Amino acid sequence: MTFAIHGLAVSRGIAIGRAVVVASSRMEVRHYFIQPEQVASEIDRARTARDAVVVELTRLLESMPADAPGEVAALLEVHLMLLQDEVMENGVKQWITERLYNAEWALTTQLEVISRHFDEMEDDYLRERKSDMEQVVERILRHMRGVASPVSADACVAKTRRESDAQEVLSDDMVDAPLVLVAQDLSPADMLQFKRSVFEGFVTAVGGKTSHTAIVARSMDIPAVVGARAASQLVRQDDWVVIDGDAGIVIVDPSPILLEEYQFRRRQMRLERERLTRLRHTPAHTLDGQKIELLANIEQPEDAPTALKAGAMGVGLFRSEFLFMGRSGKLPGEEEQYQAYRAALEGMQGMPLTIRTIDVGADKPLEGKINPSLNPALGLRAIRWSLAEPVMFRTQLRAILRAAAHGKVNLLFPMVAHLSEVEQTLAQVRLAQSELDARGMVHGPVALGAMIEVPAAALMVRSFLRYFDFVSIGTNDLIQYTLAIDRADEAVADLYDPWHPAVLQLVAQVIREANAAGKGVCVCGEMAGDVAFTKLLLGLGLRSFSMHPAQILSVKQEVLRADTRKLQEWAQAVLAADDPAAVLKSIP
Repeated sequence: MTFAIHGLAVSRGIAIGRAVVVASSRMEVRHYFIQPEQVASEIDRARTARDAVVVELTRLLESMPADAPGEVAALLEVHLMLLQDEVMENGVKQWITERLYNAEWALTTQLEVISRHFDEMEDDYLRERKSDMEQVVERILRHMRGVASPVSADACVAKTRRESDAQEVLSDDMVDAPLVLVAQDLSPADMLQFKRSVFEGFVTAVGGKTSHTAIVARSMDIPAVVGARAASQLVRQDDWVVIDGDAGIVIVDPSPILLEEYQFRRRQMRLERERLTRLRHTPAHTLDGQKIELLANIEQPEDAPTALKAGAMGVGLFRSEFLFMGRSGKLPGEEEQYQAYRAALEGMQGMPLTIRTIDVGADKPLEGKINPSLNPALGLRAIRWSLAEPVMFRTQLRAILRAAAHGKVNLLFPMVAHLSEVEQTLAQVRLAQSELDARGMVHGPVALGAMIEVPAAALMVRSFLRYFDFVSIGTNDLIQYTLAIDRADEAVADLYDPWHPAVLQLVAQVIREANAAGKGVCVCGEMAGDVAFTKLLLGLGLRSFSMHPAQILSVKQEVLRADTRKLQEWAQAVLAADDPAAVLKSIP
């Protein structure tokens, strides 16, 4: 019987295949007491399994393909950090020594203790990290049992075969059919294996739009639905499953008519993507001859080839914080950062590279460096943290300035809200330049820009433009702060509205003021890659968009069909409307 399971849409596309179900993320373990003379050997058994997982994840990092998203490496490094967590290790030792628990029992007991601490945390992002610790413990347990990773291709096919024993043999259509994965959760390491395996899409019972699985799925452009809590219980092994990543729906045992409809939609999507690839080398000009700059957002230097392949004219946002994450608090030095920025610049083959200085805090905590606050989104984050750590800040600035000797580099500062912050920031840049001069080290010129992410910055943009060469609108945070909505909180997710009149008024004001001052202005948030906003932004005077590489060709298609002369009056009507989304029906 056909039925649907609703979850969160986190990665576009449609996947159709037979279900491979990994119902639980935690293995069953034996619980028994050991003898006092076994304590040392039991502690050693736990440590040996832990070390084996460290080696496994390290090898995954070292063998990561060049086209793997930067998020995967950062998340794997988080798991490596958790593997070596002293609280976890000391707790396991204590349970074994004092209670005489066997190693597996000690591991799961300490996991429960740590999980309770995660559950009590105020911050949604930090609470979601509990699943990372669970995945780490599961890997250790699997090494103790000598069992393969639950989502490796070999393990899943073997599992499917075992659970189909009642049929005696696996049918031919099952062997040849595409597979989709249904799991409680997926770790970053599992996701890396997932990319190399036979799966066409995945469904998880847990996770939100900011969970690791969602982040990595979007960067890999894989159809996915998360937070489908009933999936593990309702989907059976070998069921036919349709994953609608656009609607956030999982359809189980679809009828022939429904299956045919989704197969048709999937074929249309694939044809559309193939057709879009023909636009890669087409100049992004509107019908009335306006040249539009389409740039890419990247996280790691290795992302540069993907950006070029997508037809990007440069990088509008290099999120440098990914170089700092998952390092157990040990920050990259000047030379390491310089090499990374230079590699990204060279990877773009002469095209411009915009590097945003480290933006940590809120949904991107930095281990051991930022104390948790009651409201991280409003706390010590982004440029505030950089100015509070001037030695770290100038180390990054020197590395960027040195890289600028090898090509065109733009330097972007996140979450600037006060003129005093502007003055302090520019003083730090001048000091970093002086330090390089004193060393006799070569450095290049950089254009300086500010992220417009808070309403205060949008309202003061005219003043900011006296100090900066360009501004970049970070719509994700601008929407969050304008509407007082925590975008990571599912309870208020429906109130996160990019079409809100106040949001559009602020975006329009920034574009208008920048154009009037003859300064560059770019949108680099999710709005830039959403084709529903392309013509509105063009009508408001925007000529530079920065987005995930996978979105560039779709936006380019909208650009090629647009006439900015006809869009200007319509865009003003959208701004004047109480319900801007309703005016879309009259789009020229």
